[in-house]
Amino acid sequence: MQVIDAATVRDRTPWPVLVESIAEELRRGVVVAPERHVHGFGVEDGSEGSLLLMPAWSDGELAITKVVTYVGSNADRALPTVSSIVLAFDGADGRPLATIDGDALTARRTAAVSALAARHLAPVDAARLLVVGTGALAPNLAAAHATVRPIEAVEIWGRRPDRAAAVAATLAGEGLPATPVDDLATGVARADIVSCATGATEPLVRGVWLGRRTHLELVGSFSAAMRECDDEAIRRGTVFVDARAGALAAGDLARPIEDGVLDPAHIAADLAGLVRGDHPGRGSDDQLTIFKSAGTAAADLAATRLVLAAG
Repeated sequence: MQVIDAATVRDRTPWPVLVESIAEELRRGVVVAPERHVHGFGVEDGSEGSLLLMPAWSDGELAITKVVTYVGSNADRALPTVSSIVLAFDGADGRPLATIDGDALTARRTAAVSALAARHLAPVDAARLLVVGTGALAPNLAAAHATVRPIEAVEIWGRRPDRAAAVAATLAGEGLPATPVDDLATGVARADIVSCATGATEPLVRGVWLGRRTHLELVGSFSAAMRECDDEAIRRGTVFVDARAGALAAGDLARPIEDGVLDPAHIAADLAGLVRGDHPGRGSDDQLTIFKSAGTAAADLAATRLVLAAG
């Protein structure tokens, strides 16, 4: 059985190839991805963490399970808030094939899913990207989006300006035109794409800040207690999701649905529907689009297949 580390995952998942691999997996429509299990557990500081189990398989080919922990309070201790591993098995006979660094695979596939959605939903000439958040996803989101849209400026916002500056410096060192921004409202107002990847439990992005042609991505929240945008954003936008079950359970949509702001029947399409052409995507240049991503194991399977194929 292989043990595949983070560096190998990154080497084997170049952005354009990973984005297209996820698209192809969704087009095929043969992956079974049951609704994930989410369980709470107590951590040392008295707060609660989350344990997520995310299985997926393609009959006779490949079966995986991703095991994830989320501990929001780790951010205060300079520790990763998300940790994970992926276990891969031969779908033909059940033999274990590999243990894969789940942190790297999750960051890569999550950013690639957002980039794939942006390929269908963001303005074709989107040049300004704002990344809200400074965790491991932030640089990945910036790099992935730069492969699907003509990004000329990347701004990074975080609750801690020093961390936003550090992420921007890292991206600048990799050749992306990245700078930190101190005022979130200003950054949102001038962005073509706003990509949120935080553990916020109260809305950060306000609907009144968003331009009429903006594409807003909500990537960080996966539970009902988490939320990155307010009701006004949801009210104004045309909403798309990565996968309905997980997205509807996350606070960005669950709370507006509970409050009568959003009718689940009015969700325009999921990502599979977009890549198959069941929905045309962005309807006009003068449209606010919202993509809610809570994570889908189908994308994990696509990324795992890519990693294993290159071995």
